[in-house]
Amino acid sequence: MPLPNRPAIDDLLEVMNRLRAREGGCPWDIEQTFDTIAPYTIEEAYEVADAIARKDMRDLKEELGDLLFQVVFHGHIAKEQGLFDFDDIARAMTDKLIRRHPHVFGAESERTSEEQTVAWEAIKAEERKSKAKHGILDDVPIGLPALTRAAKLTKRAARVGFDWPDLRDVLAKLDEETEELKVEIEAGNLENAKAELGDLLFVMANLARKLDVDPEEALRGTNAKFVRRFSVVESALAERGLTPDQSTLEEMDALWNEAKKAERDAASE
Repeated sequence: MPLPNRPAIDDLLEVMNRLRAREGGCPWDIEQTFDTIAPYTIEEAYEVADAIARKDMRDLKEELGDLLFQVVFHGHIAKEQGLFDFDDIARAMTDKLIRRHPHVFGAESERTSEEQTVAWEAIKAEERKSKAKHGILDDVPIGLPALTRAAKLTKRAARVGFDWPDLRDVLAKLDEETEELKVEIEAGNLENAKAELGDLLFVMANLARKLDVDPEEALRGTNAKFVRRFSVVESALAERGLTPDQSTLEEMDALWNEAKKAERDAASE
């Protein structure tokens, strides 16, 4: 339990010890493994991003705590298996940051942000060699959201020159993939259409990178816009004593366009 003057992280580590204790611990926590809690770790990271997007600092503090607990949880499971512990995680991160910032912690001269990005990638390339990961794309995590991973894959490939030289080339490829998707849909080849849709999404991620836009952030914005406008449609229908399933597409589409126009008018004021 929390003790006066003891670092808060020590209290959290002690709580984790109690939760995983074979006698008197929590049955659910005891049952968890790296694999079973990994989805919660991803979820907590998204909730941190959501709190930041909403500029809710109270929620952000709580969500960062939830994310920290996930790190503590993984560290504790690793400690039980004799792999590493929380201190090892923190120490490895400290060593990595010092190694990747020789202009701050070493004798190298000051760098601009752009110079640091180039140097960072060079250092990471050396680290990949030491881990027997020699391919340019070897350490782009498979578990990333697919759009994010696509953008990272193309960004990594672009650093060694494998990239369209002009934005117009990407737009042309977008048109090409769209036409190929249409052909498969019209032919009724749904499995091929699935593959072509993947190609189209990959090019979209590449386009986002060329525009210096985070594709996940762009899509989150559109998702939020859709929810906002559809809520207006639902409210307008409710005023008429109707629900969406009691309305025609034409009625809902007209209300959607009204909501869209109202947003644009408000934005232009």
